[in-house]
Parts: sequence; structure tokens; C-alpha cells
Amino acid sequence: MRIATAQFTCVPADVAANVKQMAALIAEARTQDAELVVFPELALTGYELEAVRARRDLWVQADDARLDAIRASGVACVVNCAATADGEQPAVETLVFGADGELITTYRKQHLFEHEQDVFVAGQHDGRFEFGGLRFALATCFDNHFTELVSRGAADGCEVHLASSLYGTGGGAGELATVYPGIARDFDMHVVVANHVGPAGAWIGCGRSALWAPGGTFLAEADTDRPMVVTAEVG
Repeated sequence: MRIATAQFTCVPADVAANVKQMAALIAEARTQDAELVVFPELALTGYELEAVRARRDLWVQADDARLDAIRASGVACVVNCAATADGEQPAVETLVFGADGELITTYRKQHLFEHEQDVFVAGQHDGRFEFGGLRFALATCFDNHFTELVSRGAADGCEVHLASSLYGTGGGAGELATVYPGIARDFDMHVVVANHVGPAGAWIGCGRSALWAPGGTFLAEADTDRPMVVTAEVG
């Protein structure tokens, strides 16, 4: 299977504008024969925590009409967003849509980073799905720093680990370059990370969205300064 990781600069707190950008990136991924596209953390709103806290209209559900262009793209997509939960706080949720637009699964970020704990409710369950004959594990940014979460996916037979993330310039770039090839090496899985590029809340996303093969062999990496899609054969 050919998998794409897509990075872009989100329009702050503008779901419609970000869906438009994402649809264009999916179209580009299709020209590269990608069957699955992974997007960064909070791709629908940008990493705009105060706006998400204050505005329920930025919280989405899987059947939200604003996502029609993504669901109609003909390519399977991993979309991370602020999603309506059961209480007064949203969740950092990953929605996985199949190529037919149907919802395959959802996953809520379990390990909230610092100030995220004031805005979101944490998830309680791991994310798994099967697609195209492969078994996938899901994780969101800070989740990937917890070995026990990653190891459960490997133990459950997952062959590909997908991460929607935000890492900034400076120390964040070093973390990205260490954590994800480390997962591929230590747990013998393909690893795909989608990161922000450019302004993202209080950070500047460092780009470098990438894919690694089991054992940590580097497959492909995006630039540090522009929206783009990169793909690689997985499985």
C-alpha cells in the first residue's frame, strides 16, 4: 500500500478553510497513487486551544457536513480534530474514513500535553483498524512518548503506526527525529507521522512529516518550510 503524510499551515479556527486545503492535499496524494492520507494534530482548526475552548462550533462529529469534501475524496483519510465528547469538553479525536467515505474507526488522544488538560477530555481506549490487508495503530503527538501505548499496538499485531502530531522548530524537531524512527526500530513497525508546518498556535511547526520502515529505515520526508505531501510504499 502507498501511504501519504500531508503537512500544511492551518488557518486558525476556520474548519471550512482547512478542509479546502486538506482536500487539495488529498488530490495531490491521489496523483502519487496514495490509498491512505494522514493529517496533523487538530488539522481542522489548527492548534488553537483558546478558540476551541470558547467555540463549540469548532467541535465536529464524524458525520459533520463540513467534512463532505474529505469523505468524497475517494481516498482513505486519517483526520485529527476537536470532536464533541460526552461532557462539557471536547476530545482530541482521530476520525478514520475509508475510500468510500464511511467511518472506519475513531480514536481519542489519551495523553494530553500540559495545557491541553484544561481544554480536552482524555481518551480511555487504544485505536486500531484494518485497511487494505494491513493492521494499523493510532496515536496523537504526546501519546507517542509513552512506550506502553506503542507496545500495545505492536503486541496486538499492528504493522503500521500512524501519528498525527505537532512538533515545533528547535527542540520539537529533535524530538520528532528521535521518537518516530525509534518506534519503527524498537517495535518493528512502519511508522507514519504528519506534522504542522508554519504557525500553529504558540509554535511554528517544523514540518518534516515522514515515513519509516520496520527497523527504523528512513523512507521519505517532507520539507521544513512548505505544505506538501510525501508518500512511500508500506507493507
